[in-house]
Amino acid sequence: MKIRVMKKRDWKKCLELWQNIPEMGLNSIDDTKEGIVRFLRRNPKTCFVAETDGIFAGTIIAGHDGRRGYIYHTAVLPPVQKTRNCNRTAPSRNGRA
Repeated sequence: MKIRVMKKRDWKKCLELWQNIPEMGLNSIDDTKEGIVRFLRRNPKTCFVAETDGIFAGTIIAGHDGRRGYIYHTAVLPPVQKTRNCNRTAPSRNGRA
């Protein structure tokens, strides 16, 4: 599994992952191509994806307002939650951003 900084081109795979997570709580304004790209422009180094075999297994979307930091979407594909170390690695990676 590879964890890397999220890029603007990743928006579609991220959205597909989030749509497959029960009770993710997506909205029609921020969780769109435009909303995701806008967020990544403001927060280019605080959002990560975990990939395995070309599949997005997890994401963590975090940002700040200059003073406070927020984690918005932390998601791990349900089958991966039980078989990989993604859910422990991504938050620690984000803390070093």
